[in-house]
Amino acid sequence: MKQREQLILQMEDKSLRKHLVISQLLLLLIAFIVSVFVFHPIEEQWRELFSWDFSEIVFYGVLSGLLIAGIEIILIVILPTTYYDDGGINYKLFHKQPIFFIFFIALLVAIAEELLFRGLLQTTFGYISASIIFAVVHIRYLKKPVLLISVVIVSFYLGYLFYVTENLIVTIVTHFLIDSLLGLFIRFKSEVWKQ
Repeated sequence: MKQREQLILQMEDKSLRKHLVISQLLLLLIAFIVSVFVFHPIEEQWRELFSWDFSEIVFYGVLSGLLIAGIEIILIVILPTTYYDDGGINYKLFHKQPIFFIFFIALLVAIAEELLFRGLLQTTFGYISASIIFAVVHIRYLKKPVLLISVVIVSFYLGYLFYVTENLIVTIVTHFLIDSLLGLFIRFKSEVWKQ
């Protein structure tokens, strides 16, 4: 685990961005390949998981994303730095990145992870299984109790949102807002606090 963190921290920004994009595209590919065997008929089942219900997207998706990101940012500010230190990986991922890349990667991560974990795994194996697998995938937080608890809570909350709405757009919007707002916070935090 330590070696992996060291490799990430030693990567150049361009290489890190490339690997991050490739890993998310791989998750998308896995979701679609597995869905071929699980969903019948595949197009219809995927289509049923998306609804453009604007009020539902705003009420459940946008408000949840803003609330969770706000709580996370408050905790980052008030808790000791070591509680939210993931070995410098999130800092490396976001602190020097262009803003458009933060939005792009947040959207890509939200789509890839929500299609895989909520769209495929939760509809196939259930809410609890998908939420646990999502939390386990974020293994780099295992030795950081605050980060681990945060990921577990967010995982179960996203699963609950999907359980209630049966709408992947809601969870994608929530996930996107959390990741992009936290990415922007990390990106600008050092600049603001230097002054």
